[in-house]
Amino acid sequence: MDDLDSVRHARRVPWLPLNCPPRVHLILSACSGALGVLDTLQRVLLDPEAYWEVKPLSGNQGQQMIQLLLAAARRTLSPVHTDLLWASLPECGNPGRLRLAFEEARKWASFTVPVPLATTAEEATHQLCTRLEQTHGQLLVAHVLGYIVSSRHGLSEAELKDVLSLDDEVLQDVYRDWTPPSKELLRFPPLLWVRLRRDLGYYLARRPVDGFTLLAIAHRQLVEVVRERYLSGSERAKRHGVLADFFSGTWSQGTKKLITLPLVGKPLNLDRKVAPQPLWFSHTVANLRKLKELPYHLLHSGRLEELKQEVLGSMSWISCRGISGGIEDLLDDFDLCAPHLDSPEVGLVREALQLCRPAVELRGMERSLLYTELLARLHFFATSHPALVGQLCQQAQSWFQLCAHPVLVPLGGFLQPPGGPLRATLSGCHKGITAMAWGVEEKLLVIGTQDGIMAVWDMEEQHVIHMLTGHTGEVRCVKIFAKGTLANSASKDYTLHLWNLLSGQEKFTIWDGGSKNPAEPQIWNLHVDEAHKVVYSASGSKINAWNLETAEPVFHILGDASDPWMCMAVLASQATLLTVSRDGVVSLWSSATGKLQGKQHMSSIKEETPTCAVSVQKQGKLVTGFSNGSISLVSSKGDRLLEKLPDAVRFLVVSEDESLLAAGFGRSVRIFLADSRGFRRFMAMDLEHEDMVETAVFGTENNLIITGSLDALIQVWSLSEQGTLLDILEGVGAPVSLLARGGALVASASPQSSSFKVWDLSDAHRSRVPAPFLDRTGLTAVSHNGSYVYFPKIGDKNKVTIWDLAEGEEQDSLDTSSEIRCLEVAEQRKLLFTGLVSGVVLVFPLNSRQDVICIPPPEARKAINCMSLSKCEDRLAIAYDNIVLVLDITSGDPCPVIDGPRYTFYTQLPETLSSVAILTDYRVVYSMTNGDLFLYECATSKAFPLETHRSRVACVEVSHKEQLVVSGSEDALLCLWDLQARKWKFEMSYTSSYCRGVQCACFSKDDKYVYVGLKDRSILVWSVLDGTLLTVQFVHAVVNRIIPTTSGFIAPTRHGYLIRENFQCLSAKASPQDPLKNFKKAMWMVKSRQREELVAAAGAPQDLESESAQGNETKSNKCSQVCLIV
Repeated sequence: MDDLDSVRHARRVPWLPLNCPPRVHLILSACSGALGVLDTLQRVLLDPEAYWEVKPLSGNQGQQMIQLLLAAARRTLSPVHTDLLWASLPECGNPGRLRLAFEEARKWASFTVPVPLATTAEEATHQLCTRLEQTHGQLLVAHVLGYIVSSRHGLSEAELKDVLSLDDEVLQDVYRDWTPPSKELLRFPPLLWVRLRRDLGYYLARRPVDGFTLLAIAHRQLVEVVRERYLSGSERAKRHGVLADFFSGTWSQGTKKLITLPLVGKPLNLDRKVAPQPLWFSHTVANLRKLKELPYHLLHSGRLEELKQEVLGSMSWISCRGISGGIEDLLDDFDLCAPHLDSPEVGLVREALQLCRPAVELRGMERSLLYTELLARLHFFATSHPALVGQLCQQAQSWFQLCAHPVLVPLGGFLQPPGGPLRATLSGCHKGITAMAWGVEEKLLVIGTQDGIMAVWDMEEQHVIHMLTGHTGEVRCVKIFAKGTLANSASKDYTLHLWNLLSGQEKFTIWDGGSKNPAEPQIWNLHVDEAHKVVYSASGSKINAWNLETAEPVFHILGDASDPWMCMAVLASQATLLTVSRDGVVSLWSSATGKLQGKQHMSSIKEETPTCAVSVQKQGKLVTGFSNGSISLVSSKGDRLLEKLPDAVRFLVVSEDESLLAAGFGRSVRIFLADSRGFRRFMAMDLEHEDMVETAVFGTENNLIITGSLDALIQVWSLSEQGTLLDILEGVGAPVSLLARGGALVASASPQSSSFKVWDLSDAHRSRVPAPFLDRTGLTAVSHNGSYVYFPKIGDKNKVTIWDLAEGEEQDSLDTSSEIRCLEVAEQRKLLFTGLVSGVVLVFPLNSRQDVICIPPPEARKAINCMSLSKCEDRLAIAYDNIVLVLDITSGDPCPVIDGPRYTFYTQLPETLSSVAILTDYRVVYSMTNGDLFLYECATSKAFPLETHRSRVACVEVSHKEQLVVSGSEDALLCLWDLQARKWKFEMSYTSSYCRGVQCACFSKDDKYVYVGLKDRSILVWSVLDGTLLTVQFVHAVVNRIIPTTSGFIAPTRHGYLIRENFQCLSAKASPQDPLKNFKKAMWMVKSRQREELVAAAGAPQDLESESAQGNETKSNKCSQVCLIV
């Protein structure tokens, strides 16, 4: 592999195999001197014998080389010419310089006296160019070599002849003494190129690129001379300009170009007959040459507006580039152009493409996905940035109007926009993530997984550079040191591994000898002492110290198995190793020898078990949390109770400068500030989540703290503003158990997901445009056709926040006097229903919020589970654990009147109600937590059991004509019920590698379709006619509820945005396009009762679930329209 310095991403070489198979040798060439790929190789490949410097040849070796070349070419020099050749060569020479000398000498004739050869390689290269100019003309040589060097990857012969046919200067020079043979077209004479190609010979290289054979200059020295000699000043821009005209197809397909030839004397409008340059040669074959070359030439020819309009601002270009080359090629194009364009819009589009990565990894790159992603992210900026972003949004909307297959069309922005804190969502081929650590100096992130695999991510390029395999058990701890180049990892397989993160090689493995008793509490702790080159590991009831260079043991400490250690810390300032056991025994050991220095029982803690700990090196203390909420400061001098919390301490973290301490307990986090005695409480208030807190990390300047919880939410708090909540971020759809900070970046991950997210919180105080509504509960309601959103107020769930979406701010709040359990809006009657923990339902007229209607509970202090309104908004059902109230809603002045309860009935079942739906004729469909489903007729007091779901029913929805009901369960099964027959018509199931069940569902206004929101953050559309899955859309966030509109729906998400979409379908029949065709692993199945009955009547046993489609099976009947002419 020659000339590695031309590799664009020279900072990493993850493609380089460090160990070759037997009899396989890999030879690479690179230049020394300037900081380049050679320096990268030397940091990765540490064996000095792997490098060999090619030194200049001696005089004798040079003469021998030329003699061999002359013999191979069957040429012999006369003695005079031989003496002249040896005299022209230096005492020693570079092989490239000697080759140039040979190429000149082989053309000498015996009867001539040649010019002495140049003494340096640069002079020899100039001499070559001079000889070519004398033979073929200066202008032709300059332009041919200039075009080849100016191209991004080289040019094919056909392309070069087309480009020369577009070059007016070359054609005027060629036709200076004769007129072209045709009066209609004008081409460059191919014979002139053949002669020049023959004389270039060895200096031209043929390289295969994307299925094409391209011509390129073989020697770097010649490339440099061509740039100096022919591409200085405006000439470089001219060459790129002609190449841009060719690859854009400006003068193809019969378009004529003016030229004035010397012998004609007047302008001629002639066809140049150059190849057309469409984006697509067929529906599946893209024009890769145009895609790779055109942006480069538009940029370097200075045609920046054309670059923005035709490339970066063209959805056709973006979709073609993305489908043919993937998201990485698209990002490379934007990275190439962005530094040269003073345009914030380019940065917005580039970041929007980066945020598309999770959807592309899930579904594969396709047009509808790319158009949806960009439109839903960039629509926020269409008005403020009309030149580029507005143009892209208009193109996307036009494409959706002509889309032939069923598709959801975004009507506004609803995905996380660029410019926000999210930088990337990344995933690998591993299982859940259990450990993370940053190597800030090398911009690396190391993650450990449940299956023992470790992945090393380059966070600048956002790709994996190494997969470290060696552990056989779950990775529990990772420590990075040596300026981000080395890492230690500990695993449940009781081994320690030391890794070189630059090369990806394992330096050594240590068997740590931990206890295999599953009943014994396990701690997993690593501490690296770089100064003494020792690593300390703790697992079970054993502590080991190992030499980092030799992997030899320094000492072993064996504890008491009946009272195992729960916490361990190395206090470097005191050369002490401190442990706390389950029964509260503090032991002190020498960190150098492992000898016991003292042991005592904790005086501040009684009958509590340690749960977590963190060391504070500056104070020489170990902060320890306990099972009953105590926090104690433990040191070599004793222990002191710091705080008594209401719940067990779940985690303890300190800031980088150890001035702040955070303790997580229950659903709260408490902050402490360091003082002379240890720590004191920093704020009067605690930071509260809606679910149990799992982890936390401090910001770079201690002005922020980021906390994660079981409900998959990440909350960003301002410590400089006394705990003000700045933002709510959604993790990866699983409990946020890991947060790791590297500089201004924070990575979040979970053992229940193989994906992780990276956030940039350096501008967390900056207001986001548009501002999302900050809802942490998922209890959202929408009114005024999506203008206002209602949700429980953050920090006070006894109030309802009214959020104005247009203004992006809180408009008002309503006091409910009790915690809110559910919300419903009667859009036509302008009423807001709030179901409370106290069992009361408060009804607020939306036009006069100061008024309130109170519906008391049937029994004191019985919390409401859910509520439902009939489609005509004339009935209200309120469901408690096992009681349902049915009330009437009638028109009134100044606000509607609520009468009742008209009916009250008990379920008389041990399970509790999970969802309910009410019909106008007083029929109620309700479900239980065990999956049971019932239809209850209030008028006759009869309950009709429907067939049971296999898991908890998450939602029940009635069609607008009240003839059908759809029920969705947590196993992603949907049932469509005929209320008159009280039987299901279709069972529709959808499974994928990410599917986690149904969240919500609703019918379209015309009852033709069912819109379904899944917990895997996607939306499905099913056909009511035959149960066909029509389309799938990944929306990156859990949808709280779906509200139908005339031609689509609106839906609030956990990201704080409102989805507003139309569903476009040409017919209710099955789509000719498989909506799962690009999924790696996905399947949908439909069971039809009518078909089952027909099969049963015919007595033909067969698979009733045959109507299925898998995403990894596709068919195509389109023939290729590309042929190769030999």
